[in-house]
Amino acid sequence: MMDHLLQHILAAFRIPLQNPVLIFALVLFIILLAPILLRRFNIPGIIVLIISGVIIGPHGFNVLEKNSAVELFSTIGLLYIMFIAGLDLDLNEFRVNKYKSLLFGLFTFIIPLGIGYPVCFYFLGYGMDSSLLTASMFATHTLIAYPIVSKLGVSKNQAVAITVGGTILTDTAVLIMLAVIIGKHQGSLDNVFWIKLAVSLVLLFFIMFKIIPILTKWFFRKLESEKHSHYIFVLAVLFFSAFLAQMAGLEPIIGAFIAGLALNRLIPHSSALMNRIEFIGNALFIPFFLISVGMIVDVSVILRGPGALIVAGTLTVVALCGKFLAALFTQLTFRYSRVQRDLIFGLSSSHAAATLAIILVGYRAGILDANILNGTVILILITCIVASFVTEKAAKKIVLSSDFHQDTDRMANLKSEHLLMPIAMETRFEKLLDFTILIKDKKSVNPLTVLTVLPNNKDAELTLLSTRNKLQSYVKQASASESKVNIVATLDYNISSGIVRTAREVLADIIIMGWPRQMGLLDKLIGENADSVVKNSDKTVFMCKITKPLITHKHILLIAPPFCEKESGFPLWFSKISKLSQELSLPITFFCNQKSQEDIIKMLKKERISLSVSFRKFEDWEDFLVLSRYIKSDDLIILASARKGSPSYISLLEQIPIKLDKHFVDNNKIVIYPQQYESQSKQQGYDNISAPISKGIESVQKISKNIGSIFKKEVEEVEEITDDEVY
Repeated sequence: MMDHLLQHILAAFRIPLQNPVLIFALVLFIILLAPILLRRFNIPGIIVLIISGVIIGPHGFNVLEKNSAVELFSTIGLLYIMFIAGLDLDLNEFRVNKYKSLLFGLFTFIIPLGIGYPVCFYFLGYGMDSSLLTASMFATHTLIAYPIVSKLGVSKNQAVAITVGGTILTDTAVLIMLAVIIGKHQGSLDNVFWIKLAVSLVLLFFIMFKIIPILTKWFFRKLESEKHSHYIFVLAVLFFSAFLAQMAGLEPIIGAFIAGLALNRLIPHSSALMNRIEFIGNALFIPFFLISVGMIVDVSVILRGPGALIVAGTLTVVALCGKFLAALFTQLTFRYSRVQRDLIFGLSSSHAAATLAIILVGYRAGILDANILNGTVILILITCIVASFVTEKAAKKIVLSSDFHQDTDRMANLKSEHLLMPIAMETRFEKLLDFTILIKDKKSVNPLTVLTVLPNNKDAELTLLSTRNKLQSYVKQASASESKVNIVATLDYNISSGIVRTAREVLADIIIMGWPRQMGLLDKLIGENADSVVKNSDKTVFMCKITKPLITHKHILLIAPPFCEKESGFPLWFSKISKLSQELSLPITFFCNQKSQEDIIKMLKKERISLSVSFRKFEDWEDFLVLSRYIKSDDLIILASARKGSPSYISLLEQIPIKLDKHFVDNNKIVIYPQQYESQSKQQGYDNISAPISKGIESVQKISKNIGSIFKKEVEEVEEITDDEVY
């Protein structure tokens, strides 16, 4: 019995391991422990995983072999790297720097190719097809070090943007070149080949950039509450795109990158869905791929005589020199810093996926020999190590540089910003919460405060307890995007005063409210409405009516009154709208006068904000509805309003939410009231003695106006409160 049990245990641990459960457990332990154990040696986690793959691979201790399970997870990890790179790409930055990406893609394709071909042809003595195919391998690069810049938070740097943009250009060009060389070698390079390739590419781009976005919007809208289905749908799109690229004669990695670009605008970077995608990829699939890269490395190649060693050394030196020269030319052309040059070189110098694909295809077709194959494997290991060290060093320098922290005070303010979101328990506010999470700065140490104000009556204590329990369910929605939420339920005889009081208590910077509900006579007389919050608070207030998912928008229309840029709260709300534009990858059209346009452009340049913006001159506020000719149903309307007495206030802004609701029924709408600082005399306790008199006169005028409106023969129809309206 014991012998049988011992034999059973030994059979399970016989190497190479065959038990899929044990294989999976071993890989997970490597992913977990290897980076922790070698962290003290300051070795990047990527290198640790690759070296782990070398040790346990068939050319190491042969603990694991490249079976179908390892191949599957490796393929998923590779596609995941390219997919996340496409999702993380700042499309606004890419639009601004598309010509820079194009030029870098040209440099990183032509320079390595131009150096590699004569070296392979004259120095190594290979034929034209072999030299051309090997040289094309030098032009490829895999963004194997991208998780480093993503983790350090510099993925939005312009150097990263043009490198990622150049990746798709150079890899696509190389893989098309591969198809042409193979076709030439097989004697099938005819008109049919070119027609098939062109038609396949056109169909791929049409399906991914025209059909898939429409289908994705429809799916997300129809199954809005099924969050797990969103992730499964995204994975399906990823692999479907990779398959289409394969059918078009390209490598699946190109399809994965295209899928990321196609879904970029539909998956906000701060959303719960994006958090799930990155978490699962970085925790499981991408480490699997890195380990599998190490498993193909055969270190014994260097012991097989000087021929293999010379080829491996030559290929590695040419590959690194070609990529460094491409980064250097890019630096000189665009006047980048040395750190940005190193970042470009680090990201673009690693060779893995596309390189291996090209060499394996060439080897199987009989174009390349075993020396090239083995030399390429050594090249992959060395370039991945160099790329990881260079990228991490450059990324850390950018984080610590003055360019990255260009305004210490502003960064400190962002880290301490506090958002308050009052809600009514009888309403739904999921979309409002999604909006708040998108504009909230991730660096802020303060949680988002969700507030509900309850009437102070005899049942107040019981209502308070039950309300707090109900609000806990909404914490899960925010936690899915790793946003902290603080639940506050408070008592007050007046809802608006409860909101204002809590905003002061928690030192809130922004109050994010739902759309004002229809007001009755009593509400108009005593001021029990959203206007009371605006009038009695000096905080920035966002009034939002969000009935459709934010990803369905194609454009942001921002209507700004004259002197809006002179408001003390202008930088704050402008930064939030800029963040919303970047999260949703939406262009902004400003409707403002010439002076505001000039000041907005100056701010964009000063703060180095990359936005796709346009301007339309608008000064005729008497004919406000003329804007309807520019507004479509899928536009997000944002209006910068103002409080009385502020620099940008005009009387036409009175009751502006009601006017917008009446004339733009189908649009999501946001009205912003900028932050106001109290006057110096008031801060010191010397209020203007005439203030109570003027306020009293204003109140009498308001009451008489509201009573008069009740007896009008034609009363304006105001849309009743919808399911998602809040205070």
